[in-house]
Amino acid sequence: MFDKKKKPYTELLGKTNRIVEGTSIKGDIISKADFRLDGELTGNFKTSGKLVIGPAGSVTGDIICNNADIEGKFSGNIQVTELLNIKATAIIKGEVTVGKLSIEPGADFTANCVMNLSAKQAISVNEQR
Repeated sequence: MFDKKKKPYTELLGKTNRIVEGTSIKGDIISKADFRLDGELTGNFKTSGKLVIGPAGSVTGDIICNNADIEGKFSGNIQVTELLNIKATAIIKGEVTVGKLSIEPGADFTANCVMNLSAKQAISVNEQR
């Protein structure tokens, strides 16, 4: 009835998990597929895909992902292997490690940022700690 075989990330392309506005989660989330968060997460988040924090979304904790778009609030440590895109409505506080960074005018970016360091290297170093 249930397929227990693990699917590679390429089979999950085009599929997005969603946490809608008004939903509050306390705990960690691990996902292989892309993820859109319009609710509230207090905990850590890890995906090999893309994370989108919508304008009503809020994350307090640590994030590890391949790509991210942030329109809402984030507080903690974020490690993005490729591109972190921060929209004008975003409020970011904490530590940021990225491969590439894009910040729209108007965004509140109060963070320490490490960029142009191989983000994959930095993530593997932090995971070893």
